[in-house]
Amino acid sequence: MSTSPKPVKKVPIHLQSAQNRVYIKNGEIVNHDKSFKADVYIEDGIIKFVGPPSEITIPGGVRIIDAAGRLIIPGGIDPHTHMQLPFGGAVAVDDFYHGTKAAIAGGTTMIIDFVLPNKHESMIEAYDKWRSWADPKVCCDYGLHVGITWWSKSVSEEIGILCKELGVNSFKTFMAYKGLYQLNDADLLDVFERIRSLNAVAMVHAENGDIIAKNTQRLLAEGITGPEGHELSRQEEVEAEAVHRACILAHQVNCPLYVVHVMSKSAGIEVARARQRYRGRFIMGETLAAALGTDGTHYRCQHFDHAAAHVLSPPLRPDKTTPEFLMKLLANDDLQLTGSDNCTFNKEHKAKGLNDFTKIPNGVNGVEDRMSLVWEKGVHAGLLDPCRFVAVTSTNAAKIFNIYPQKGRIAVGSDADVVIWNPNATRTISKDTHHQACDFNIFEGMTVHGVPEFVLVHGRICVENGLVRVAEGFGRFVPTPVRPPFVYDIIEGKVKPTADEQHEEKMNGNMAKKFAELDIQIPPEEPIFDGNLAGPAISPTSTHTMLGRVDGKRDMQESSFSISEELDRSSVRACIRVKNPPGGKSSGFW
Repeated sequence: MSTSPKPVKKVPIHLQSAQNRVYIKNGEIVNHDKSFKADVYIEDGIIKFVGPPSEITIPGGVRIIDAAGRLIIPGGIDPHTHMQLPFGGAVAVDDFYHGTKAAIAGGTTMIIDFVLPNKHESMIEAYDKWRSWADPKVCCDYGLHVGITWWSKSVSEEIGILCKELGVNSFKTFMAYKGLYQLNDADLLDVFERIRSLNAVAMVHAENGDIIAKNTQRLLAEGITGPEGHELSRQEEVEAEAVHRACILAHQVNCPLYVVHVMSKSAGIEVARARQRYRGRFIMGETLAAALGTDGTHYRCQHFDHAAAHVLSPPLRPDKTTPEFLMKLLANDDLQLTGSDNCTFNKEHKAKGLNDFTKIPNGVNGVEDRMSLVWEKGVHAGLLDPCRFVAVTSTNAAKIFNIYPQKGRIAVGSDADVVIWNPNATRTISKDTHHQACDFNIFEGMTVHGVPEFVLVHGRICVENGLVRVAEGFGRFVPTPVRPPFVYDIIEGKVKPTADEQHEEKMNGNMAKKFAELDIQIPPEEPIFDGNLAGPAISPTSTHTMLGRVDGKRDMQESSFSISEELDRSSVRACIRVKNPPGGKSSGFW
């Protein structure tokens, strides 16, 4: 681990005085929608000026940073962390101090953590507990999601209190962890309906918990007890089925759904299909740094410590083409965000599952390396442009959780959470130099392009050319208000469909060549019949919620698809492929 300075309880002198006023010159600003040359002036934690140097007079006593050849980007927002989480008889070693310090070191200036109540525990009491852990320790701002780990009238009432009084607009449900967190479909429908009534955002961990429980029992009985059993118990169709089902359940009650940690190609395809069915409404998808930067072949490693260190749920996939495929889904807006799911355990904690993979605490690192990894695998690899990088690492999270443009944008009035990014510099990731408390790094030895040379948190320089200086407790809790316009304006028709479609067509036109270069092929869905095979086919005007299936064959171990057709995005709304009834003639395309 890094031997950087120990935490300080109060804001030190080096973070005061002139650093309340910072002028960044000669850089290129990159927001999610455009990039341009401009200078930035910051005072009292707020961006006060963005524009050409000729339009501002710099006062005395200002720290000036020359960002020539660098990018000025919004600080990253990691929408998925689990700091100091109790799990599987252990507690995650990255607490809210170490975790947020590591985040800042990597260019992330806000995290959104998960409150996970025990079954039958009050959500309000759990929320208060998380606040008591985080508030004294966080080095950057943070928000909170809350897990719905059981369902009752009291839980429904507490969701209302969290939304209306305590600054929470997002709630995570579980289709996995049978007997612990898993909700059945009837409860999920009730939960989604309640969340929709409050104009909040539902989240889902999508894996079929019943299948996992059955597979786990069988594997252990067969003597498969090592980390490889973890992935074998929950292979990717188990994830894909749950994603498909969750999207339909949410759509039935018009509830926006955020699918967390999409880890496989087939699950990503289900998110993409759902977004196509519902024309970009309702469904949002997140993948992880881990899924983009490594793969599930590590579960076959003969060294338990190495294999167990990669265990998380859903698991990494053994198909080595998965990371690039998921990055292409991000490029294509089939997925919208990248998180880390940072939940770190050390060797002695993972060893709890030495003879039973179900007892391995789930979780990996990623909060520090997420930004550089996405740049390396996305921008440097030619799959993302810098604007899209900003969208998937910062802006989309700010919009979905209704803190935009306070966060996620370089603009006058926005919080001065700013990163000066060197796109050409490189660093090599290692457990020996990272700032996290864990003794393993799943990206060990990887050299990545894209380095945060300066990181400003509320206008104060916390990273400067590799030196990390943070103040424990300097961060603040950021409420996430209900009814994020980015989500609800489209659902409620506040954004006219014609304007939305025109915007989409414009985007498709501008990006068509790029998408072709990405070579993304989403197997097309084919409609099911209403039970009468000899009857009429479903009218394309009757519904846009058709169920679908994967077209082609899939090897579970390799997770590769044989795709029979390439989806034509521009015509998917206008035509439906209709299967022939037995002995009938083709009805072609409508």
